[in-house]
Amino acid sequence: MLPCARITNLLVFPRQFFTVHHCFCSKFATISFCQSEAWNNLHAGCPGFLPWLEQKAGVKISSVVMIGRSAYGRSLFASKTIKAGSSVLKVPFGVQISPDDLLPEIKILLGDEIGNIAKLATVILAEKKNGPHSEWAPYISCLPLLGEMQTTSFWSEDELDMIKQSFIYQETIQKKAEIRRQFLALKPVLDHFPQNFGDIKFEDFLHAYTLVESRAWESSKGFSLIPLADFLNHDGHAKSIVLNDEKEQISEVIADRDYAAGDQIWITYGKFSNAILLLEFGFTLPHNTFDEVQITFKIPSRDPLYEMKSELLERHCFPTLTDLRGFKCVGSSFTITEVRSAIGKSRGIPQSLRAAARVLCCTSAEELRYMVEEAAKNDGRLGRRPFKDIDREVQAHDMLLSHITAMISEYNESIKSLGLDSIHRGDCKQSVRKRMAFDLLAGELRILKSASAWLQSYISSL
Repeated sequence: MLPCARITNLLVFPRQFFTVHHCFCSKFATISFCQSEAWNNLHAGCPGFLPWLEQKAGVKISSVVMIGRSAYGRSLFASKTIKAGSSVLKVPFGVQISPDDLLPEIKILLGDEIGNIAKLATVILAEKKNGPHSEWAPYISCLPLLGEMQTTSFWSEDELDMIKQSFIYQETIQKKAEIRRQFLALKPVLDHFPQNFGDIKFEDFLHAYTLVESRAWESSKGFSLIPLADFLNHDGHAKSIVLNDEKEQISEVIADRDYAAGDQIWITYGKFSNAILLLEFGFTLPHNTFDEVQITFKIPSRDPLYEMKSELLERHCFPTLTDLRGFKCVGSSFTITEVRSAIGKSRGIPQSLRAAARVLCCTSAEELRYMVEEAAKNDGRLGRRPFKDIDREVQAHDMLLSHITAMISEYNESIKSLGLDSIHRGDCKQSVRKRMAFDLLAGELRILKSASAWLQSYISSL
């Protein structure tokens, strides 16, 4: 039985596509709730959903779960005692929705530019148009409504300004542009079948696309929506995941702990930062140990060694960046995580980031040529060894420290502008998004401060 993976399109400078494991359900992870309140809301979920799904599947899917509502939205709860190691649910492949469910006359018109997420979103749009006549109506009716979506693709310009310091500000712009591109490529096909789709607007497609992106799982059909499994919420300490059994043709969840009747059932979503959680799934964690920050360096265009540094950085696999206006510039984009030690080696300060700082602070062609020769004599990686001249090593790390210090100041200003007194008041959409912006920025600020402390310690040790 293999782990079931979910496909995530994360756009980063330069644009890359990552595959990450486990499924995420959209929810407000910044809101706490009491178990007794959740117990009282067990029947406020999707009445009749599980019996309908089992009738459709022709087999028992679970005898130990109930659907209810928690502060996270629709959730799964134990209806009786569940022991660690026992099966929580088994959903047959036959009651999972995939791009294969597209009508053949529609599928044949879709070109290669239409991705699988868009194809599955098209299935959802067609089923929504069918309304109560859809064979998937009980499932479709349980999906979050447009107004309940919290991923940054649905944030207004003013709301996005709250997180402008984070790399996901730019990611959101690029992601939404990519979704719009797929919509424009798909729209002529949708218009050709008004009886199946009606008049689909971009907002409708964005809604369906995001539903799929936050819930679809990799499967033998490419990937699929797995009804019931997508009601499971995340616990950072959980070990349960969704498993695929190709032989039995089922997706299964095994309990990683004991549950008493009324307990909410959890799975782990993986090691994801708040930036990814918010961008892809519409929630944040108040203190996410997997937070990270993107740091970007660019070679100043006025640098007399610009051409030489650019050539070296390109040759040694530093990326070419593209700004919002489409202009390209040579630079380096790095991801740093929290530095847990103020001294010694640390994974929080990538060697490649420190190497870039050494390259950028070089003031002569001779110094750069020496760095190239030194790399060739060792492991071939440019700038990975400290300068022999301590003053030059201090200068390189001072430059990096100054860059991070400036970022810290900008993050502090952004957090201050949120209005700390109002962040935790109210549960309206604006308050929820403010709280998520705070979680995101505070987590990334924590990373930057830890990096700053490490750099100060390193410089003082030279």
